[in-house]
Amino acid sequence: MLKVGSFFAGIGGICLAFKNAGYELAWSNEIDKAACKTYRKNFHHQLIEDDICNLKPENLSKVDVITGGFPCQAFSIAGYRKGFEDPRGKLFFQMLKFIDEFQPKVLFFENVRYLKTHNNGNTYSAIKNALESREYRIADKVLDTCECSILPQHRQRFYMVCFRSEKQKDLFEKEGWPQPVNANQRLTFDEIVDKSADSIHYFENYPHYYFTALKAVDDKKAFYQWRRVYCRKNKRGVCPTLTANMGGGGHNVPLVVDERGLRRLTPEECLRLQGFDDKTFSFPDDISMGNKYKQVGNSVSVPVVQAIAENIRNILDKVKC
Repeated sequence: MLKVGSFFAGIGGICLAFKNAGYELAWSNEIDKAACKTYRKNFHHQLIEDDICNLKPENLSKVDVITGGFPCQAFSIAGYRKGFEDPRGKLFFQMLKFIDEFQPKVLFFENVRYLKTHNNGNTYSAIKNALESREYRIADKVLDTCECSILPQHRQRFYMVCFRSEKQKDLFEKEGWPQPVNANQRLTFDEIVDKSADSIHYFENYPHYYFTALKAVDDKKAFYQWRRVYCRKNKRGVCPTLTANMGGGGHNVPLVVDERGLRRLTPEECLRLQGFDDKTFSFPDDISMGNKYKQVGNSVSVPVVQAIAENIRNILDKVKC
């Protein structure tokens, strides 16, 4: 069984996807204390709660696959696209010492869709050169969750899969990326959204949201999005991209309306939109509401990564190097 080591693991979206795809999780690393609490509640292998800069390869077991959802804030619009000027942007290069030591068969990375074009392509070029100098061959693509999985969430992300051989990379580019799905294959609104929620999620006491947004809300089977000073319905019938700041209000907050009134999505509904099974995956009792939203917004769409992981395994079985 192929062994996986995961950096910037968050609550374990990438880890869960690889586990579901038949890999063995050897170890994971995450620095955020609240995310580590959630991770430990749902996984039982080794989790190192520390800054990646403090880790040493000799203290970790050898793995076949290294994954990393390295911090995206430095490259995203929300992070003002500072890139390598932001200390978080340089954390990608901390993984190189582990790649050099373990020489894994495959590398898998996920980030914001702007990564390849950030800073006129210079950010991507630096990452690409670092990997190619280590004899990895790179396949990369921007995928939208709602177009290549059953999840009704518009979430465009940049995925990078790196192999040791050109043949493996070429075959993956030919048949490894998740295939498009039809809209009628997606989970329905009712399969994601509960009929009611706890009082804390409703906006009766927030006139800034309630009275302005309610004027635009006329469909109890639709996802809406708060856009700074107005509310709009998603015309594609999917949820807008889940973000880390959903718990604090503000811009781009997904909304729904039910018999009681206007509300934001619950953390459990957000888990479903990311492909977690909220019956088997849960938050610790001492995690704040804001942290729950942050953790889900910073996570990945599990079925998308799982499809990639399954195809990586198939490619390794077909093409030996």
